[in-house]
Amino acid sequence: MSASPGAKDPSAFRTIGEVSTELGIAQHILRYWESRFPQLKPLQRAGNRRYYRPEDVELVRRIHALLTHQGYTVRGVQQLLKGKEPLPEPEPQDEGLVDALKRVRAELTAALAD
Repeated sequence: MSASPGAKDPSAFRTIGEVSTELGIAQHILRYWESRFPQLKPLQRAGNRRYYRPEDVELVRRIHALLTHQGYTVRGVQQLLKGKEPLPEPEPQDEGLVDALKRVRAELTAALAD
């Protein structure tokens, strides 16, 4: 299995720019989350350059899912991360709902075109 050119090993550290691009989260949001979630501690080198370990990237991914897809607030996610219980698993997307929404969009587009 050959990796695409420029692709990093999954265990490699990533810069804030790489994490931002990979996950579609603005860099200033990642820095804000670092201030709100003490569990998120990327390594900082000279000049305050941030290097995210794979476990940091996974934590960012989970925080993002909880905030954007599962409706948690920042405070709610903070409480989840402080607790001893495992984080809830992301809810699977309902494919039937997605298909229904696509049909409605197509119907509305057709109605507006008339």
